[in-house]
Amino acid sequence: MPEVWPGEPYPLGATWDGMGTNFALFSEVAERVELCLFDADGHESRIDLQEVDGFVWHCYLPGIMPGQRYGYRVHGPYRPREGHRCNPHKLLLDPYGKAIEGEVRWHESLFSYRFTDPDAFNTDDSAPFMPKNVVVNPFFDWGDDRPPRTPYHETVIYETHVKGLTMLHPGIPEEQRGTYAGLAHPVMIEHFQDLGVTAVELMPVHQSVPEHALVARGLTNYWGYNTIGFLTPHSAYSASGQRGEQVLEFKAMVRTLHEAGIEVILDVVYNHTAEGDHMGPTLSFRGIDNAAYYRLRDDDRRYHLDYTGCGNSLNVRNPHALQLIMDSLRYWILEMHVDGFRFDLASALARELHDVDRLAAFFDLVQQDPVVSQVKLIAEPWDVGEGGYQVGNFPPLWTEWNGKYRDTVRDFWRGEYATMPEFASRLTGSSDLYEHSSRRPFASINFVTCHDGFTLHDLVSYDGKHNTANGEHNRDGTDDNRSWNCGHEGPTEDPAINELRARQKRNFLATLFLSQGVPMLSHGDELGRTQRGNNNAYCQDNELAWVHWDDDPGELEFVRMLSRLRREHPVFRRRRFFRGVGPGPEPLADLVWLTPGGEPMTEHDWQVGFAKSLAMFLNGDAITEPDPRGRPVRDDSFLLLINAGDAAIEFALPSPEYGERWEFALDTADPYTLGRRPRVKALDQVELPDRSLVVLRRLT
Repeated sequence: MPEVWPGEPYPLGATWDGMGTNFALFSEVAERVELCLFDADGHESRIDLQEVDGFVWHCYLPGIMPGQRYGYRVHGPYRPREGHRCNPHKLLLDPYGKAIEGEVRWHESLFSYRFTDPDAFNTDDSAPFMPKNVVVNPFFDWGDDRPPRTPYHETVIYETHVKGLTMLHPGIPEEQRGTYAGLAHPVMIEHFQDLGVTAVELMPVHQSVPEHALVARGLTNYWGYNTIGFLTPHSAYSASGQRGEQVLEFKAMVRTLHEAGIEVILDVVYNHTAEGDHMGPTLSFRGIDNAAYYRLRDDDRRYHLDYTGCGNSLNVRNPHALQLIMDSLRYWILEMHVDGFRFDLASALARELHDVDRLAAFFDLVQQDPVVSQVKLIAEPWDVGEGGYQVGNFPPLWTEWNGKYRDTVRDFWRGEYATMPEFASRLTGSSDLYEHSSRRPFASINFVTCHDGFTLHDLVSYDGKHNTANGEHNRDGTDDNRSWNCGHEGPTEDPAINELRARQKRNFLATLFLSQGVPMLSHGDELGRTQRGNNNAYCQDNELAWVHWDDDPGELEFVRMLSRLRREHPVFRRRRFFRGVGPGPEPLADLVWLTPGGEPMTEHDWQVGFAKSLAMFLNGDAITEPDPRGRPVRDDSFLLLINAGDAAIEFALPSPEYGERWEFALDTADPYTLGRRPRVKALDQVELPDRSLVVLRRLT
């Protein structure tokens, strides 16, 4: 047995200082805590933690080095009706563990009850079936690494999955595919830069565990929204192997992306854990202090409150659970150098009691934290509980996935009735949602597709979901897809339908990149990625969900064009909302809406429910916000002609005061012949085919 010193109660977790390791674990309910050390052969030795301060059990073990495997056993009450579920027969993962080795091997011993009798206490030892924490070396040569700190209005986000993005890339060595090293490979850096991406938003990289029911069906939780280690990079995404090396590989990935000017944003799941409901396994939090870490029902504390649809909700009313979240966020910023977070089901974090409270303790802590408050904070502004849809209601520091943008843009381009006024609002930054809280257009993270739902290709190819492969009889996944198959369900050889689908994809992409706010592109949409109509591929860790790189290039060149247009012209990425007026008494307003006849829109024009065509004048001479050095910003002026109808229409260009001559800058119906298109002048007629968008740039 190693020598045991008292150690310190802070920091929590296992902390190596070069000479030995300090271990500290919070549990208010524990009566006794054992630290369990495992050797290379899996043999276990146990150390009673004699020191406890402020409910933190701790010790220091001199000579314990990085690579040491460990876990805990917590002795205490097992009284489910009171909310307590301690069971020392279950090996528990450290909530503050920095690395995990191995995987959960599903077995009845992982549960604190018997499958044949839920009231029977299970005394089987779970250690042989449990992964183990690993002590890590925190030291890493960051060199001169600096966060890019790209301003929001210049940000282009690429949402992606570490494994799914690189598993099939022919330019990445086989041993690096599906890993952090693969994501940072030069061919991926080149792809990101080619698209104008300034930030990758990584689907969950915290250590996760697939649900027992999924594994029993031969599936897994591919997306990873089932966290068990909030300070641990998922070990399966490491090309380096085990023994905590995934931490070094993750840091190397971040450093490489930063060198390329690309930020790293993590999709984080602090609303629930992988332990599920009261019938779930005892892997960590449940056995350490169930009542502290989870929201429990007041009327019967055997059961969890579930605002997430995943069986449990983290107890953000408890100071120790809040401390875990904040410590985790600071760790990823300070130690792992990430640049921001997207919070899954963020409304669940705002539930102090039962209602969503925008002034909840979590948001107060973020607001005043000198570290966390300075990175990008993105909310998924809903959960599955009553009143959970909170788009537009988050505090000023926060940006939001704008679900109303997604729904409106989809409805408009598929031809839904009376969608034009809201489409115009979404196109101009959703001031109706964000201006009241003193936020700017970039509070809106705009997206048409994301990991959850149809890919862009499937959005224009399927009217309904096709999720049979998930093993749930097509009952899973949303039915509110707001999609249109353009006349045929699924793949077709009909050239007219395929041409319309390609045009619709370009319409969605053009709308995304030309809208005020922050565009977010879902990985593979630029390559025509399909999931064959599956709109809930969370359990498909296979070629159905992975990005295919050797297929048709899709809209890759078109996305390059859009990204370049947005990057070169600040009129498409303004920092302030449009005012509808010019900089002086006579010049044109910064934004003017026009009818297809070239006249300013009237109130009556906006109320015509069947109208699906309009023009938008963006005045590059009327940008009110200065550049970073306080100088006035001037840009070209543009005219967007938009026809979401099912018939071609002629647009009359407006009078010469808007511009004498114009050139084609973008055309979703014919995107690759712009250089050969004749220029047009004021009052000319420009014909747009059905469902198409044209951008004209003013020359004089």
